[in-house]
Amino acid sequence: MSRSFSFLFCLIFSTALIPFVSTAQKKASSKEEAKIAKHQRINEMIRNEEEGVPAFSKQNLTAIKNHHDGWGLLFEKGISKTPYNTTIFQFEIGEKQHRKEQKQSTSGGITGGFAYFGRPFVFGKQNIFYQAKLGMGKQVMIGGKSNKNGVAVYGIFVGGVTAGLIRPYYLQFSTDTGATYLKYGASTRDAFLNQDQKLDIIGGSGISKGWNEIKFNPGIYAKTGLRFDWARFNQVVSAVEVGFMADFYSQKVVQMIDLPGKSFFPTGYLALNFGRRK
Repeated sequence: MSRSFSFLFCLIFSTALIPFVSTAQKKASSKEEAKIAKHQRINEMIRNEEEGVPAFSKQNLTAIKNHHDGWGLLFEKGISKTPYNTTIFQFEIGEKQHRKEQKQSTSGGITGGFAYFGRPFVFGKQNIFYQAKLGMGKQVMIGGKSNKNGVAVYGIFVGGVTAGLIRPYYLQFSTDTGATYLKYGASTRDAFLNQDQKLDIIGGSGISKGWNEIKFNPGIYAKTGLRFDWARFNQVVSAVEVGFMADFYSQKVVQMIDLPGKSFFPTGYLALNFGRRK
C-alpha cells in the first residue's frame, strides 16, 4: 500500500512539473535566439564599419547655414533603423535679407550738445524678416566611405511648417534736442529716405527695438540637399551640405520701402554640420 501511494505521488508530482519544465525550456530557447540575434547584429555593425558604413541608431547635429539671402542656425535629431535610411527632425531659425540691402554708416557728429557714433544701418529698409522652421524628412545614404579617410554622401529631403516673424526696422535720428528712434510710416517716410532736413540719420537701432510689434506670417517649406561627411570616425559628424530650399508664406512680406513684397522665397544654401552619432 505504501509503495502504491509513493508511486502515485511521484506520478502526480512529475505531471505537475511538466508545464514548468516546458516554460523553462522555452525561456532558455528564447534567450539563446536573442543571444544569436545580438551576435549577428554586432557582426553586421563590425562589417559595416570596416566597409565605411556608419553603424548607428541616433544622431544629433548643429548646422550653421549661409543662404544667398540670409543666414540660419539648425538643430537636427536623427533616428535610424538601418545605416542607409534615417528619419530626421529639424528645427531652424534664421533671417532673410533683401537683395537690395546694403549696409552703410555715418561718420558721427554732435547733436543737442552730445557727440554720437551711429551703428551701421540699411538705407531704405522697412522690416526685418525672421523665420522659425520645424520639419521632418529623410537622410538617405548615396555612397559610404570606402575607408575611414573617405567621404560619405547623403541625400537630404525635408518638409515642414515655418513661422515668418516680421519686425519693424528702427533707425536713430538726430534732432535739435537730441536723438530719437523711429520706424517707417507715412509720417516718417521723408526722414527714412533722407529727404527731411530736420532729421538726420545717426544709425541703426541694433536689436533693441520692435520686438513687441512683431507680426506673425505662417507658411510651409521644403528643401533638398547633399551632405558630404568627411569625419575620420563614424561616431562623429563633420559635414558640408549644399542644397536648395523654398519657403511659401500666406501673406506677402515687405522688406524694403517702395519695393513690392513677396510670399515665395527660393534660395540656395551652404551649411557646416557638426555632431555625434551613437
